[in-house]
Amino acid sequence: MVAGRYCRASINTVRACSSTIRFRPSLLPPDRTCISRTSPCPKFTTFTNRSYFATMAIDTPYVTLNDGNKMPQVGFGLWKVDNDTCADTVYNAIKTGYRLFDGACDYGNEVEAGQGVARAIKDGLVKREELFIVSKLWQSFHDYEQVEPITKKQLADWGVDYFDLYLIHFPVALKYVAPETRYPPGWYYDGESKIEHSNASLESTWRAFEDIQKNGLAKSIGVSNYSGALLLDLFTYAKVKPATLQIEHHPYYVQPYLIKLAEQHGIKVTAYSSFGPQSFIECDMKIAADTPLLFDHPVVTKIAEAHGKTPAQVLLRWSTQRGISVIPKSNSQHRLQQNLDVTSFDLKDGEIQAISDLDKNLKFNAPTNYGIACYVFA
Repeated sequence: MVAGRYCRASINTVRACSSTIRFRPSLLPPDRTCISRTSPCPKFTTFTNRSYFATMAIDTPYVTLNDGNKMPQVGFGLWKVDNDTCADTVYNAIKTGYRLFDGACDYGNEVEAGQGVARAIKDGLVKREELFIVSKLWQSFHDYEQVEPITKKQLADWGVDYFDLYLIHFPVALKYVAPETRYPPGWYYDGESKIEHSNASLESTWRAFEDIQKNGLAKSIGVSNYSGALLLDLFTYAKVKPATLQIEHHPYYVQPYLIKLAEQHGIKVTAYSSFGPQSFIECDMKIAADTPLLFDHPVVTKIAEAHGKTPAQVLLRWSTQRGISVIPKSNSQHRLQQNLDVTSFDLKDGEIQAISDLDKNLKFNAPTNYGIACYVFA
């Protein structure tokens, strides 16, 4: 997902509850996962020997990428998930029905996320091929010769043989920092305050991405935090178009023309920070603290009340109804379930427009907003 290790918020421990419904969406059609909790669903396999039982579910669609691979439209973001709780958080999210997990080198919790995945597979909750694991290349590894080794390290951290999707995290190359020196390396070359750029071009990095896909290390490849100009430039040299574009996207930062450009070229968009300033307040970001919360905005709360949904569900549905994927995070079991149920109701056209009209062109996830002198979005 987003900014990386700019801050490490305190996260409450999430423990797997023995009373939580466990299920495994085996034998499902390729474009649907059945994960609801109120009526029987014949598409589920019941595991009586483990006291697993599945009940009917939320209709969670997949989107088809331009390379033919299918990606869940709703996933779980791992940014700011504490190391101490990450394995349990991932395990619990899998029990709840999440199948896409969005990680990154810079989040510093890929080992623990992989432990949660391994435990879920061992316990029979899910098979590896039923999961969609996303990770990202940090900018200290943009040099062509560094991409494959660091990809393999990240795969080893996760304990998997391939990523379902691998992204260039930010369109800027920083000087290489060896993993044995410091990992994740963060923004600063010296680990303290010095930004040093690499001469690696985005073209050479993308060539390396095409090669890791060809070599089976990633099924799909994509980019994150790219502007329209960078996408247009990428199209001039890419042998393989990016399958996805992951961007900051919320009602205060809509980026309609960037989304339109991606769609015109068959690139699926994933939104991060769907709740706007909410994710950044705990990072002590002044611009976020000074911005009204979307959860409390009267436009959002009125629509939520009309549909009997939470403001969070409305904000997520605003994206998913327009074909955009989302990767929210929560430490609450109740909110985990609510955030997954964001494709089962429809907003009216006027409601979607009213939310879009809140646009302030207000970007939170820029290094400069954290006091980091990297002007990638200048």
